[in-house]
Amino acid sequence: MTQKETDELMGTVEAFTYDGDRVNHDHKSGEPERRGFVRGNDDPRDAALAEKPLTEETAWTGRIFSVSRLHVQMPDGREAVRDVVRHPGAVAIVALTDDGHICLVRQYRTALDRVTVEIPAGKLEPGEDPLAAAHRELEEETGFTADKMAYLTSIASSDGFTDEVIHLYMATGLTFTSSNPDDDEFINVDLVELTELVDAVLDGRVEDAKTVVGALACDAVARRLAPDVPTED
Repeated sequence: MTQKETDELMGTVEAFTYDGDRVNHDHKSGEPERRGFVRGNDDPRDAALAEKPLTEETAWTGRIFSVSRLHVQMPDGREAVRDVVRHPGAVAIVALTDDGHICLVRQYRTALDRVTVEIPAGKLEPGEDPLAAAHRELEEETGFTADKMAYLTSIASSDGFTDEVIHLYMATGLTFTSSNPDDDEFINVDLVELTELVDAVLDGRVEDAKTVVGALACDAVARRLAPDVPTED
């Protein structure tokens, strides 16, 4: 490594070490305030938290995502470096059978070096509608088609460093046809009772974020739609 490369590396490291640098630290978090929920960017105070991008360059481009390096100006006027993973977005599907089972896929994840249990999911193709992608991914990975595909919510998978947003859907009216996974996908499919999946989530046995959110969202919807049963005095 040349001296120039070493200096650039050290400069980057310094830009990311604000947690340990209190020399110029002269601000505090806002005082806790009891209030109703206000979505991000909808609070007038949020404007004072925003960073101003100064420059952005693509540091690396891969098959699925790219990495951008941004120089930003923070609210107090100092400048910092942010590395951001740019992702096209994805969909995930909570597929519920008529008898109350959730469709799960078992797939080896190289990043974790183990098999994980997840709800079916996949990235959006350029310009693809998320609803269409949800139908496509469900059939490709599991072989199920759905009569109904209802939007549940969208989640930012890890907004500290990536702009990926995953759109979650609930699929019902399932019919099994034939799966057609990608060439590099090797999958087994499980049908697990919703209550058992929720228990596994609460016990810490499900670590995949979209599956945790999907299971709990599905359970919450089921509880809200369940008729009230009068209790005996």
